[in-house]
Amino acid sequence: MSIVKFLTSKTFLKQILLAVVSVVVLCFLALQWLSSTTNHGDFETVPDLKGKSISVAEVELKDNNLIMKIQDSANYNPDYPKFSVIEQEPLAGSKVKEDRKIYITLNPSGYRKMNIPAGLIDQTFRQVKPTLEALGFKVGKVTYVDNIGKDMVLKLTHKGKTLNAGDKLAKTSVIDLVLGNGNRP
Repeated sequence: MSIVKFLTSKTFLKQILLAVVSVVVLCFLALQWLSSTTNHGDFETVPDLKGKSISVAEVELKDNNLIMKIQDSANYNPDYPKFSVIEQEPLAGSKVKEDRKIYITLNPSGYRKMNIPAGLIDQTFRQVKPTLEALGFKVGKVTYVDNIGKDMVLKLTHKGKTLNAGDKLAKTSVIDLVLGNGNRP
């Protein structure tokens, strides 16, 4: 039998037609199955959670068939209440599928505690001030006492209590300095 006769035979044409019909039916069934399982075209709108407490955010997300995942706490932001949402991913107003995870970042209860660095005593005010400010502290009241070292830092205090190297203070705490005035005691 020649190849031309085989390609034009009824048996071969029936097999080709059967294969094409099978592929079309399988594609149609697969598309219908995908459409029903993926909820094609059904979206949930992500609510705005910024500034809301964890419990309120969780309720809002459950009402919208979304899942809350707490990502982490960030640096303290005084513009938001403690333990409230300060960031979310995806953003508010985004269209997502149901049961999507919404990642939130919480505002911690306060500023992070920082160590007072060693070596600040007997340094000049010009050296100590930028060091403290770089760590996030604020330089408060500057007091001068009789000491031969002019503008030399003699003591660090916070709310009247003397600070030593290694003591922990919350970031943005005000540190008062006692400096020498250049006069002999």
